[in-house]
Amino acid sequence: MNGGNSSGAPSPGDHVAKAKLSGRTILILIGVAVILKVGQEIFVPLALSLLLTFTLAPIVSFLRKRRVPKIVAVLLAVAAAFLAIAVFSFVVATQVANLAENIPTYQRNIVGKVHALSQAGSGNSVLEHFSKAVERVGAEIQTRAVESRDESQLEATAREPMPVEIVTRSKPIETLVNFLLPLVSPFATAGLIIVLVIFMLLEREDLRDRFIRLVGLGDLHRTTAALQDAGKRVGKYLLMQLVVNSLYAFPITIGLWLLGIPNAVLWGLLTLVLRFVPYIGAVIGMILPLFLALAISPGWSLVACVATLFIVTELVSNNVVEPWLYGSHTGLSPLAIIISAIFWSWLWGPLGLMLSTPLTVCLVVLGRYVPQFDFLDVLLGNEPVLQPQEKLYQRLLAGDPNEATDNAEDYLEDEYLVDYYEKVGLPALVLGEADRQRGVMSEAQIALFASSTQTLIENLAEIALEEENEEAVDSEESGVIKAVAELDLPNGEGRTVITLGGRGAIDDAASAMLAQVLVVQGAKVTQYGYTAISGRNLNALALEGVETVIVTFMNGNSKSHARQIARRLKRVRPTLRVGVVVPIADGDRYKPIDPEEINADFVSSSLSQAVRSALSDQTAVELKLTARKISRPRQRSNTPLKA
Repeated sequence: MNGGNSSGAPSPGDHVAKAKLSGRTILILIGVAVILKVGQEIFVPLALSLLLTFTLAPIVSFLRKRRVPKIVAVLLAVAAAFLAIAVFSFVVATQVANLAENIPTYQRNIVGKVHALSQAGSGNSVLEHFSKAVERVGAEIQTRAVESRDESQLEATAREPMPVEIVTRSKPIETLVNFLLPLVSPFATAGLIIVLVIFMLLEREDLRDRFIRLVGLGDLHRTTAALQDAGKRVGKYLLMQLVVNSLYAFPITIGLWLLGIPNAVLWGLLTLVLRFVPYIGAVIGMILPLFLALAISPGWSLVACVATLFIVTELVSNNVVEPWLYGSHTGLSPLAIIISAIFWSWLWGPLGLMLSTPLTVCLVVLGRYVPQFDFLDVLLGNEPVLQPQEKLYQRLLAGDPNEATDNAEDYLEDEYLVDYYEKVGLPALVLGEADRQRGVMSEAQIALFASSTQTLIENLAEIALEEENEEAVDSEESGVIKAVAELDLPNGEGRTVITLGGRGAIDDAASAMLAQVLVVQGAKVTQYGYTAISGRNLNALALEGVETVIVTFMNGNSKSHARQIARRLKRVRPTLRVGVVVPIADGDRYKPIDPEEINADFVSSSLSQAVRSALSDQTAVELKLTARKISRPRQRSNTPLKA
């Protein structure tokens, strides 16, 4: 609201320093991504161990509260987790082996169905034309390839000698190593993960203290909150997602078994795992049973039943089970989940795709508590990044009062109109006035901003009328106006008020907000623009029968202007009550205006305070004449005095 840099406003040097810091942070993140890509074999087991530690930590804490020794609690939790993984892997392997035996049968069914489909579309069908076109293109490509190969072989025979390759026999030990290494590697990785999880759970408190000592000793409160938030978010997400996936996979397995789909247990277990992959995991888990239904069924009814089973289960899970169990506790936006899935799958392949959500949750927590990485929380988090008044100011500045009206109506579902104007509307005008004083807004932008605000106020007139009628009904039934009980605002019936803008179009918009609130309270209000009090236009105001005039200023440096207007109004009508509204912004360098200094009856910093003062029963303050030390000399009379 002020003209210069207030105590709360960042200086240009701060913006430059922040820009440099953000550039350095981005370079650091790029370097970290490169390291993670190169050291994939090291960091993937470490990431898996860390996430499993977050998942098993609540179980260990639960056992510890039951007085189970620490080592025993850790071993029980780890053994139970990896036993479940081993059983899961064994069941999947058995089902896959059974499926492999029946693949020739399924293949013949699919070929027969495709052949029948081709015969059904014989004649001048699109399928036949497409098939012939594909065949012609394939034959042409094959012919060209054969000709090119023959020519190259002839040239090579004529010009170059035939290469001779010497093949050496490998030693038995090398052959055994090359054969066993791919088989042993997964078991070695699994063993390493087990050892890491055990030691991370045993040394959890010590690792926490060391992490605090490295990165957060200067701010223990922030670091502790970050660790607790990360552990709570990741652990709860993984556990609840496992529960949700299990509740999803169980009816899928039963439904596929009842429909006669072979290896229903396999598809249920794969669905459970694939749903850890955001969005596309459920689709992949549905495609495989659909393809199998197509292979075993002569018609299309079984395919439709399988698709219906998956769609209904997905809808129930997304709309009932997930909000009931954990809702949106991850703190990630849907777009961030998709982007993180793409990034981590590029970085670490399918395993990174499954771990994308919990790893991104850790990044969001890092951005929320570490100032250097706050842009991660802004980009990936689901919390609003703009305050309501900032969002309103941006929409009005862009000339979009319709979206601003939609947001206002959502706000007014739980609040009153005066609350919206006081907490959102007026602060948005303060932001606009501050930019105007800094000279960053052109005259066209100021006019667009003010006109958009007026349109917003007009769009909210219907809500104002509803509140006015609601209060009137409450007053007739109980004798108590609802606003009196809820907002402590007086009844304005029988009161006449004029609201004026002080110095510009933005002041007029604030005056219109105040006028609408006064109308809701039952007062008779007339609203004028700032041009009505410039020059001799003041005499044109219909002040007869008016009790109070309220002048609104968004500029805190309007003390002299407010004094002149108050004195001029009181000269025209001495019994008139004159009030001034000057909102106070955060970090405002202007001192509050004393009513006695400007000869006003009251000075308010909020709309509710202005309404209370305007509808009060206080008498008008008398106009104070300016004290003068020098009197104007009077002209002497030429008539002689009588003796």
